[in-house]
Amino acid sequence: MRQGLLAAAAAYFIWGLFPVYWKLLQHVPALQIMAHRIVWCAVWVAAWITVREGWGWVRELSGRLLLMLATSAVLVAGNWWLYIWAVNAGYIVETSLGYFINPLVSVLMGVLILRERLNRMQVLAVLIAAGGVLYLTLQAGRVPWIALTLALSFGSYGLIRKIAVVPAVRGLMIESGILLVPALLLLSVLQLQGESRFGHVDRATDGLLVVAGLVTALPLVLFAIGARRIPLSLVGILQYLAPTLQLACGVWLFHEPFTRVQQIGFGCIWLALVLYAADGLWRARRRGAAGAVAAR
Repeated sequence: MRQGLLAAAAAYFIWGLFPVYWKLLQHVPALQIMAHRIVWCAVWVAAWITVREGWGWVRELSGRLLLMLATSAVLVAGNWWLYIWAVNAGYIVETSLGYFINPLVSVLMGVLILRERLNRMQVLAVLIAAGGVLYLTLQAGRVPWIALTLALSFGSYGLIRKIAVVPAVRGLMIESGILLVPALLLLSVLQLQGESRFGHVDRATDGLLVVAGLVTALPLVLFAIGARRIPLSLVGILQYLAPTLQLACGVWLFHEPFTRVQQIGFGCIWLALVLYAADGLWRARRRGAAGAVAAR
């Protein structure tokens, strides 16, 4: 239990500090960072799988699974590009909003696509969060499109990965493999055009681009370890660590504005998340108590 908790918390902690890492590569275009992230992620994950379990499982892959993972690969690549671009363009606060919204977007997708049912508390949480987003839109005079696109793309990615039955690390390997050829082609074209930053700036930049693959793969491996060893309700609480740290990075480290309008809008979404998490914990305890009684 303790090892699982530490692993999951470490995963969300790394995700929460991503803005700091991408800011170190601010001089590299977001598309190039994303391409290097894909290439080096594939390298690191391939090394992990080779050492840990081998490649026999590849023979069991179906066409349907590959099609689903190709779709999830496109979604996660778009999510990665937008997140990196937004961080380096000064929208860290709005990116954190996207990941605060994401769990509730996933809830809505479960209702609309998987025909899951919400109880009254969950409906109330979704409505309050929607009110917060609407308030931000009306007061700012624009839709928070970065936050909504991040939430929708990652929510859609999560939905596909829920349906596609494949271990997390293997799934990441397949997704990285699908994206590998386009990423290599892009980097080759940029190299020929003299626009590549890799090998043309300094060793620190090259090292950060290579390690970008590791910082992509490592938290996912840690999360997979943690999720198997701790209750899902605890995972649900820990997931808010990442956007909280992202928000803190944006406001305190990179001095992005956090206006009264944003405070009210975020406050609505935080209230929604508290209600949703509290409802989940209460129901988990009820199920645990009922199971204990039945076992007697």
